[in-house]
Amino acid sequence: MDRLPLLKKNNLDLFVKDIIVLEENVPKSKKTALPFFADGYPGIVFQQTQKGAFLFPHNKKLSDFFIYGQTVHPIEIEIEGPYRLVVFQLYPFAVKILFDVNPKELNDECYDLNRVSPDVKPLIKKLSSTTDSEKQISRIAEFLSERVLQTLNHTEQKIQLAVNLILSSQGQIPIKTLCDNLHTTERTLQRHFLEYIGLPAKQFATIIQFQSSFHQLSDKAFTNLTEIVFDGGYADQSHFIRSFKKFTGKKPSAFR
Repeated sequence: MDRLPLLKKNNLDLFVKDIIVLEENVPKSKKTALPFFADGYPGIVFQQTQKGAFLFPHNKKLSDFFIYGQTVHPIEIEIEGPYRLVVFQLYPFAVKILFDVNPKELNDECYDLNRVSPDVKPLIKKLSSTTDSEKQISRIAEFLSERVLQTLNHTEQKIQLAVNLILSSQGQIPIKTLCDNLHTTERTLQRHFLEYIGLPAKQFATIIQFQSSFHQLSDKAFTNLTEIVFDGGYADQSHFIRSFKKFTGKKPSAFR
């Protein structure tokens, strides 16, 4: 897995958190299952495979270029044979702003980008005509940059700020404090989050809080569960275990 520096062009860095290339030259008959857990970020993916990729548990064949939404429950993408996935991990508000797709409908789902714009079909042709990941990244970035220029307004910038505050606090900022910082009411914040993120602000913050603790637990050098619990802002160990099991389907001890 390669993580590449963001291409800072036309404010693209405001919408794209990370660019990742996942590729493996495995035997044609080998099946690879890539698990996805809740992390608070949607994204877009261009895939190069021999037989396509399938989303489970929906058993759904994915298009070559697609958006994935918020992952609330565990899902898997299964691929047979060699593959390359070019992933643009987006900030949570980006799906609604850039593609005008209802983010709530994308929870644990994927959406064919061919349905978004007539510009997508020729773009897929260009992306498929090369095996150079740098060229593919550049072409996707140009496509996104053009959409960025058409979209920004005051409400969207406020949602960006709200999301950044939640991320910087690792999901621990109280909703009241968030509203005070944004000079808005909780009701208005709730409405904007459902419209742009697809989740209530509190649920999104809970996912970010979980993801921060999940990274700590995944670090083999980190063994102090009590420290993870309190660093993550959980009331106690049982609270953390309930949250962890909700998002992964396993207790922390079984996951490790």
